Amino acid sequence: MSITIGVDIGGSHITSAAVDITTSKIITGTYYRGPVDSKASKDLIFKDWAVVINKTLNSINSKEIIGIGFAMPGPFQYKTGKAMFNKNDKYEALYQVSVVNELINYLDVKEVEMRFLNDASSFGLGGKLTNGFTEKKVIAITIGTGFGASFLIDNLPVSDDYSVPVDGCLWDKEYKQGISDDYFSTRWFISRYCFLSGKSNIKGVKDIVNMNDEYTVQVFEEFSNNFMVFMLPYLLDFKADLVLVGGNITRSHQLFLPMAMEFWKKNGVDIPVKIVQKSEKANLIGATYLFNEAFWERIKDELPVL
Repeated sequence: MSITIGVDIGGSHITSAAVDITTSKIITGTYYRGPVDSKASKDLIFKDWAVVINKTLNSINSKEIIGIGFAMPGPFQYKTGKAMFNKNDKYEALYQVSVVNELINYLDVKEVEMRFLNDASSFGLGGKLTNGFTEKKVIAITIGTGFGASFLIDNLPVSDDYSVPVDGCLWDKEYKQGISDDYFSTRWFISRYCFLSGKSNIKGVKDIVNMNDEYTVQVFEEFSNNFMVFMLPYLLDFKADLVLVGGNITRSHQLFLPMAMEFWKKNGVDIPVKIVQKSEKANLIGATYLFNEAFWERIKDELPVL
């Protein structure tokens, strides 16, 4: 398959595009994006997904089976295509639902093959492929609706090596009074800013940045302190050659990342950190890499089943 479709499943949106996997470039006229209510019913979620995916499907003229690669947040059974979202504030109506078996009923084209990869792994792969990074060991981090991370060695996501956390992810690891996803996400920013300021009309991190007040400064300092302390042991254990950072919150990276990098350097981690501005496009391209058959042969038996 020289042309495949990449789908990025976000907490509040879905993006879809056809990708030429020989060049790792999105094909003009196939890129679509739409909103999703991740707290809706199963039927409404699949309808929202299908609206966008169908636009991409209908924008290409293919008579062969179309491969669709999904950049999917966890928890998810990536080998089988079953959603395991539970108690993570999004897509809980899909808990134990087979995306492979049920989403097909909403698509205009039935001759498709679906493959799934963790969204942070897709981001790491896409970030490397689109920017020409050649480093061997890479940690990819996404900060937005939730907190994603992947550990790559020679482009292969690693989950069972002694140098990486359990399952090769970070969102569910214990931190303070909860898990890391509670502290490195949009909802933390909104909750913390509203608590400090007494305001209640904040809808996202962009609103907090635009306020540009003392509480903005305090929230980003707290976030940076949490982030740099939490990440340090994982950076030390994995000994990465490069850190890639993406996601909506990294649009404000100048407000928290320099402090974190200085702290890491003082504690023995002096490696390049690169911002990938177009995270969604990186996710799409990384997801379609699942249809690079050499890569697929390497990864298919390593995908987590849960």
